[in-house]
Order: sequence, then C-alpha cells, then structure tokens
Amino acid sequence: MTTTRWWSLAVGGGLLVSVAILFANQPEAWRIAGGCAVLAIYLVAWLTIGVRVICDEKWQTPYIALVIVLTAAATFIHPSLATLQVISYPLVWIISSTLRRAIVANVVLAVAVGIAYAFSYGLDLPTVGEAALVVALSLAFSLAMGFWISRIVDTSLERQRLLDELQAAQGSVAILNREAGVTSERERLAREIHDTIAQELTGLVLLAQASQRELSAGRTATASEQLVLLEDSARTALAEARALVASTAPVGLTESGIAPALERLADRFTRETGTVVTLETDVTTALDRDTEVVLLRCVQESLSNVRKHARAATIAVSLTAEPGSSVTLVVRDDGTGFDPEASTDGFGLAGMRDRLALVGGTLSLSSSPAGTELIATLPAVTA
Repeated sequence: MTTTRWWSLAVGGGLLVSVAILFANQPEAWRIAGGCAVLAIYLVAWLTIGVRVICDEKWQTPYIALVIVLTAAATFIHPSLATLQVISYPLVWIISSTLRRAIVANVVLAVAVGIAYAFSYGLDLPTVGEAALVVALSLAFSLAMGFWISRIVDTSLERQRLLDELQAAQGSVAILNREAGVTSERERLAREIHDTIAQELTGLVLLAQASQRELSAGRTATASEQLVLLEDSARTALAEARALVASTAPVGLTESGIAPALERLADRFTRETGTVVTLETDVTTALDRDTEVVLLRCVQESLSNVRKHARAATIAVSLTAEPGSSVTLVVRDDGTGFDPEASTDGFGLAGMRDRLALVGGTLSLSSSPAGTELIATLPAVTA
C-alpha cells in the first residue's frame, strides 16, 4: 500500500510538470486540448489499472502497452510532452516481472516516442536525427538506471534469502541447544541419583539384611546398632533427595570443605560395613564447590563399588591438591579385584568418567586379584 501511494504521487507530479511544460510552449488550442486529454487518460489508467498491476501481474502486458501508446500519442500531439518518458520508463521497469520483458518494453517505448517525435516535427533528415538522438539518450539512461536498480533489488532479495536461511538455521540451533540442554540435564540427574539415592538405598538394603541376620542369631544388641545405622542412612538418603530436588550442594559438603566431608563419609562407611577406611588429605587451599562435588561423588562411587563387589578388608583414600596445578584422588582396596576391560551394565564407572570429563578431569583404573586402585585427576580450581 505504501509503495503504490508513493508511485501515485510520482505519477501525479510528473503529469503536472508535463501540463506546465505544454502550456509554457503556448501551442495551438487543439494540441493543448489533445495533450491534456491524453494526460488525463494516463492518470485514470494509473489509478484504475496501474496501482493493481504492481501487486498483480494479470494486467501487466496490457497496461505496459497502454503506457507506451499514451506516451507516444502525447509526444505526437506536442514534442514537449516527451517529458512523459520520465514517468513511463520507471513504470515499465517497476511493472515488468522479468528483466527481459523490461528491456523489450523500454526499447519499444523508445522507438514509439522517437517515431512520434519525428512525425510531430516532420520527417526531414535533421528532425529524424534529432529524434534518434533523443531516443538513444533516453533509452541509454533508462537501461542504465534500470540495470542498476535491478541489481540493487536482486542484491536485496539475495540478502533477504540469506537472512531467512540464517534465521531458520538459528531456529534449528536453538532447538538443538534446547534438546542438548534437556539431554545434559537428564544425564546430570541420572548421575546424581545414581551417586546419592541409589547408593543410599543399596546401603539400606545391605543394612536391613545384616540386621535380619543379627536378629535371627539372637544378637539383639548388634541388631539394634544396625537399626540405628539403618535409620541414619535413611535420613541421609532423604536429605540427599531433598537436596537433589532443590538442586543444592550435596548434603555431606559444608563450608568447612572437602576434607571433613570425606572424613564423615569414611567414618560412616566403616560403621556400616566394618571395612576400615583410612583417609589422607593434603589440601591447603579451598577448592571450588564444583570440584569438591566431583571429588565427593567419586569417593562415594568407589566406596559403593567396593561394598558391592570387592569384599575388601581395608580401603585407603588419598587426596592431594597442588595449588594452581591439579587435584589427585586415589582410592585403593585389598579386595578381589575385577577386569577393568570387561563390559558391564553398571552406570557407576561410566558416570564417574563423565562427571570428571565435565570439569576437565581424567580417570585411570588398575585392578588385580590383590586389589584395585582408582586414580582421578582434575584441575585444581580454587574457590
């Protein structure tokens, strides 16, 4: 709608200029009447057909033909009305649906105006030469402007196409990012559930079985101790579940850092299983909370594996942090060992590797019938 409004103003302004030029030349009355009539038809044709042709190609060819005829007729009535070309050439360019059609229409318009110009003045050689010069200059200028504008339009369309493709690609990337975020969050939750609730529930089952054996054997005092541990483990599992729902730090971690958390974990494991856990820590600087979480989860997973599979009598946990360098966690046990290369259905070791990889860490594992050693190394990020 805005485009047709501007073109209507241009057509109206051009016709007023043509009328003014016609009257300024003071031609015969019949030329004034004929010229005004042609210009009036030109305006009516634009308002009834032209404004629709810009948006609808149905009447494109008839309207272009009408523009050429009216421009030639106005020029024949009086040569000064050849100024109507100033409107006709741009209209032909803007209305034509293809570059080839626009060029052909421009050439036909130029030839028609040239013939009308020559017949209006007379067919002598100087008049024909002047008409040819006017036609050549007008056509050359129109083609130059048309090609320039067409190139701008083509460039704009190409940029719009590229912009649309870019927006579509950004939309696809956004979808992929959302899907990747959902997948990453699911993996995170799976690791957290496995390293916390699943391990606590496993411990509850083992404690319940141990309590049942003690009761069956009549050792009520020992069974009572087992039940206390069972309640404590249940409370810990509940706290871990609440922390997971709230997306807070693990229950074992406090402001005092990783060393006290590992001490509490080792003491609790010893009380629950009877397996002696020794702990050595050499951490002189406060570590980043994410680093502490990874270390705590690795120790939890290692102890859980020993509890379920190794049948070890002792476990040694060593944590060393070199400021500005790396943190090294070593967990050794004297259990039965296993084959690290064998495929398993468990999630523990794979989840541990994934968790370490997220913070730039690595995991190495060696095992034999004499025991297993797990070494986790990750960057020492300070708090």
